[in-house]
Amino acid sequence: MFILFGFGTRIHPLGTLTAACRNCGNVAAQMLSRRVTKFSLFFIPLFPVRTRYAAQCTFCGATYRISEDEATSRAIA
Repeated sequence: MFILFGFGTRIHPLGTLTAACRNCGNVAAQMLSRRVTKFSLFFIPLFPVRTRYAAQCTFCGATYRISEDEATSRAIA
């Protein structure tokens, strides 16, 4: 008997805002995203293991992690 398990990550876009980049310092569009890693059993995602939030600068392409509070407050504003 074989048991197939693993982890899969999906990226959910939250929105775009204009802000200063932490890497290059330019004021440019920042794409906010939520990355959810789920445990899968027989290729069926069952429950989330980890949730991370990130912002990516459209000017230099740098991606950096942000907190959940920062992501939700930026996405709403």
